[in-house]
Amino acid sequence: MFGKWKYEKPDGSPVFIAFRSSTKKSVQYDDVPEYKDRLSLSENYTLSISNARISDEKRFVCMLVTEDNVYEAPTIVKVFKQPSKPEIVSKAPFLETEQLKKLGDCISKDSYPEGNITWYRSGRVLQPLEGVVDIVFKKEMDPVTQLYTMTSSLEYKTTKADIHMPFTCSVTYYGPSGQKTIYSEQAVFDIYYPTEQVTIQVLPPRSAIKEGDNITLKCLGNGNPPPEEFFFYLPGQPEGIRSSNTYTLTDMRRNASGDYRCSLTDKKSMIASTSITVHYLDLSLNPSGEVTKQIGDALPISCTISASRNATVVWMKDNTRLKSSPSFSSLQYQDAGNYVCETALQEVEGLKKRESLTLIVEGKPQIRMTKIIDPRGLSKTVICHVEGFPKPAIQWTITGSGSVINQTEESPYINGKYYSKIIISPEENVTLTCTAENQLERTVNSLNVSAISIPEHDEADEISDENREKVNDQAKLIVGIVVGLLLAALVAGVVYWLYMKKSKTASKHVNKDLGNLEENKKLEENNHKTEA
Repeated sequence: MFGKWKYEKPDGSPVFIAFRSSTKKSVQYDDVPEYKDRLSLSENYTLSISNARISDEKRFVCMLVTEDNVYEAPTIVKVFKQPSKPEIVSKAPFLETEQLKKLGDCISKDSYPEGNITWYRSGRVLQPLEGVVDIVFKKEMDPVTQLYTMTSSLEYKTTKADIHMPFTCSVTYYGPSGQKTIYSEQAVFDIYYPTEQVTIQVLPPRSAIKEGDNITLKCLGNGNPPPEEFFFYLPGQPEGIRSSNTYTLTDMRRNASGDYRCSLTDKKSMIASTSITVHYLDLSLNPSGEVTKQIGDALPISCTISASRNATVVWMKDNTRLKSSPSFSSLQYQDAGNYVCETALQEVEGLKKRESLTLIVEGKPQIRMTKIIDPRGLSKTVICHVEGFPKPAIQWTITGSGSVINQTEESPYINGKYYSKIIISPEENVTLTCTAENQLERTVNSLNVSAISIPEHDEADEISDENREKVNDQAKLIVGIVVGLLLAALVAGVVYWLYMKKSKTASKHVNKDLGNLEENKKLEENNHKTEA
């Protein structure tokens, strides 16, 4: 005939909420405020409740009334609410080793029924342990929504093994399909621990330290947070210098070599040390600067090295490397030049020293005169060879008349030597004078030249340097040819001797063979006679 829905209060009393008649096809809802506009009753008496609430968790009863009887069937409705994702809040800014300290709170809100919270360290469940792990759990229900908020506080005694280790928490709750778990984000904590060791560094890092360098000593402690103040101990100074974790030394000197140490200000027994060697290089060149000597003088040169380790020494003359250090028993003009003694420590970057010597070799002018006769007899070349430094000026004059000859040809001035030559065609005998003069002295030499009509020959000492070289080359060629002919004659003699010796041996063998032939012939004749 009709159907009804009701629910039971905690005391068991019924509260009707919906009615439907099978004949009138109409639905009536009771005036129950908490279900206003939330109910729907279908033709087959199925009751739907929208916008479920925690208060809907009740015992509902369906009543069906027929003409003959009344039927009732109850059902218990359970309501679930998934909690929010757990979050670690009130996190400690840092944790200290060997101290039990609150790590944080894990909170999960709006759960029904209430859930349970679990803590993890690096994925492993943390169980309460006296003095090491302390967990306090509490739950609160909102009186309006009837939803639960769960809070779990964790106190933890950390060690250095917890450095960079993640902590998480989870909430486990029950839903329509069973138990479920939601995890929080990871939280990593800064772990404070005391310094157990100190180390010292030299900055900037370099393979070697040389005089004049600036260095910085840096002291480090392996604690967290690292110590910010230290004592620095310098060689020969028993008292430490209080400073931050760095101490700068400028313009290092060789006497600064030694052991440098640092320690904590509160633990002087915890010391670190490093040995520093300040490399040095001294060079002394004697003589040095500009030195002027006379030709033929002796000049010993010394380049003395004093260094913190073996140093290489290089000598240069006019930018050309010398094979050995220079030393002069008799100076020549070609010895003049700019000498440099340079030394360096190969293992120490930038440690080089060099000293220079500018050697000037002076000499009074020396004159030698030669002449060359033109084979055709049309002219004669007179050469004035001059040697001296500073470069002498050459002047030609004709003795008697005193006239100066300006039409001359000069060679380049090399190693204190050069020459001046003139070509003349005298109609009568003349005497030429060559005058060479520099700041040291004036030197004069003369040479008689016959008229071009009078035949004369080049004198041996009048051969020019070029001709002298040609003569030397020709002499060498002649000597070579003579030596070659002698060697050829010697080889021919040896060959002839070997040939004669071989011929005599052959003759003996021939004679012996001829004797044997004659004996054989006589034996044959005797045999024929016997047979006859």
